[in-house]
Amino acid sequence: MNRRECLHLLTGLAGAALAGEARGQAAEPRSIPTIAPPDPNPKTPSFKLPPKSCDSHTHIFGPASRYPFSEKRPYNTADAPLETFRSVHEKIGVERCVIVNATVHGTDNRVVTDAIAQSEGAYKGIANVSDEMTEKELAALDKSGICGCRFAFLKRLGGVGDMNKFQRIVHRVAELGWHIDVYFEPGTVPEFAPVLTALPTPYVIDHMGTVQAAKGLDDPGFTALLDLQKKDEKCWVKITGLERASAAGKPFHDAVPFAKALIDNAPDRVIWGTDWPHPNVKIMPNDGEIVDLIPLYAPDKAIQQKLLVDNPARLFKFG
Repeated sequence: MNRRECLHLLTGLAGAALAGEARGQAAEPRSIPTIAPPDPNPKTPSFKLPPKSCDSHTHIFGPASRYPFSEKRPYNTADAPLETFRSVHEKIGVERCVIVNATVHGTDNRVVTDAIAQSEGAYKGIANVSDEMTEKELAALDKSGICGCRFAFLKRLGGVGDMNKFQRIVHRVAELGWHIDVYFEPGTVPEFAPVLTALPTPYVIDHMGTVQAAKGLDDPGFTALLDLQKKDEKCWVKITGLERASAAGKPFHDAVPFAKALIDNAPDRVIWGTDWPHPNVKIMPNDGEIVDLIPLYAPDKAIQQKLLVDNPARLFKFG
């Protein structure tokens, strides 16, 4: 653990202690922000996805009546249930997907595993796990179609946390053949790079490393990501979140060069996703428009096949 990670950890532990003290003094209930729902009318994209295309990063929220949200959730959200999830994918032409369990559901992964069970092999999942989970619980998730777990190193989603627990979890899930998903604050890939290269299992960096288009292609955070992606065969990157990266807003074209650079850099270790229902975005995208960005950063059909079909099939072990 480097000095900055240690400071993050100590700050987080101090914050947790203060929060516990406040709860002990019957403090006011915390204020939980409410995020915007997705665009309810996804357009039919002009670009036709190839057969067996995979949305490698998407979520399901609720319904809360069946899958209650965690008391420790960092935000409130409207339901974005399986039925709506399926209709969006049907509209844009997605046949396979990987459901990433969101922080609103905590370590209750049933919303993901239940959807997988109904998918006839078309869905896989990324779980939220804790070091307190037993080997039996992890094995059950593995049997249910979970192939990885996620760590969100974002302050608004809980911060860095205990890196010793992170290392223990990673080594435990590596024995199951899982990979890990990592979600970073903008500009922090360089400080995490030594931790990532030492991991015993492949890792996937969410949302293009939370690149910020306004900083340009020469931004040290982005060049560090390119360097890590090039040198470490365990490193995969998700071509997602162009709406998060963009400084110009719709149609998010200022983020396209970053996606293209990552694809050109390691075309066999990139995957694509919508991030539906787009939690915590400043500008809500339309999923059909997200699909229509693909030929701008991946114009070659052979590269499209890798990005959308072959790479996710290999990483997520689709049959």
